[in-house]
Amino acid sequence: MISLHTSPLDQPGTGDAGGMNVYVLELSKRLAREGIAVDIFTRATSSRLDPLVEACDGVVVRHVHAGPFEGLSKAELPGQLCVFAREVLRTEAAHPVGYYDAVHSHYWLSGQVGALARDRWGVPLVHSMHTMAKVKNDALADGDAPEPEARVIGEQQVVDAADVLIANTDLEAKQLINLYDADAGRVEVVHPGVDLSVFTPQPRAAARAALGLPARAHVLLFAGRIQPLKAPDVLLRAVAVMIARDPGLRSSLVVPVVGGPSGSGLERPSSLVELARELGIDDVVRFVPPVSQAELAQWYAAASAVAVPSYNESFGLVAVEAQACGTPVVAAAVGGLTTAVDHGRSGFLVDGHDPARWADALTQVIASDALREQLGAQALVHAQDFSWEATAQNTLAVYELARTLMREEVA
Repeated sequence: MISLHTSPLDQPGTGDAGGMNVYVLELSKRLAREGIAVDIFTRATSSRLDPLVEACDGVVVRHVHAGPFEGLSKAELPGQLCVFAREVLRTEAAHPVGYYDAVHSHYWLSGQVGALARDRWGVPLVHSMHTMAKVKNDALADGDAPEPEARVIGEQQVVDAADVLIANTDLEAKQLINLYDADAGRVEVVHPGVDLSVFTPQPRAAARAALGLPARAHVLLFAGRIQPLKAPDVLLRAVAVMIARDPGLRSSLVVPVVGGPSGSGLERPSSLVELARELGIDDVVRFVPPVSQAELAQWYAAASAVAVPSYNESFGLVAVEAQACGTPVVAAAVGGLTTAVDHGRSGFLVDGHDPARWADALTQVIASDALREQLGAQALVHAQDFSWEATAQNTLAVYELARTLMREEVA
């Protein structure tokens, strides 16, 4: 596995750590349970990191020194690709020929390194985009900067080089084919999973008591990185509309925002706090730093609804994690969220990011206990379709397909 720009060991919810970190680590763990030894190469971001860290039996994270440990933004990482690639190739050279059977790269930067390793080692390259510049640029959040042309070119190079591309959803597969001219015969859809042993229903009253939340409150939760792409401001603006419509809601609403600044959100890390104050709802909003998966499951269980207002998501792990805890989700009708949420059954999909529309959908969920319980029950059923065990099995099948396609090319 190559995950250059972010380590699977980093805490999701801040910096560049998010769903991709969870994906790489959880998939690797499940592959290891199937007897597949996995090395994960990632860039070292601290001198305190051990060169090798055993994440679990069969999974080793290799911290590669490439560039300064700190102060290097993701936009500056292309300048370190050569150094990173050299260290990856050097690691393989210390083993017998044929040590690695396949390369699975994540995000376009890793794909650049993966393409070199593929050619050098004569093994198949499987690539997961996770996000795509062309898709992001087509639906930019207000105040967010477009992805540079260098990334667009780099992604195209990876698409052309990979033996098989893994798409999270059917929509992402179509985007790869239509926007990047990917060969449809080399694009496979594999849904990400959720750890159903961690994200599982638990009594709401107990979860709220553990988190210090009022037992009878309407709790509207945002969980994720605080940046324009994830659009937590949409939730805050919707809550302001809800209170303006019904001032009595102020005494019963609690809006936790669990996560930390990331991406362009780092330029103004306090912007969401300032927005809550400007909207006059800072008394109902609670800002919570990123938490462990076990505690995040508590937050999901404690919530009346989870809001996922992103401008784009290749899948939307937060939405499925919340549903696995039996909590309905209100999400933007974009990208993979249209797969992650079963509209009208496990939650609601909202077209656009108009706060008034979001206020309508959120009010609908909290206004009826019966509807909320019905949505929560269906959310739990829907989430069972997504497990990391299934993801691992399907990914193994993709690896075999990539091997077959590569043999045919050689022949």
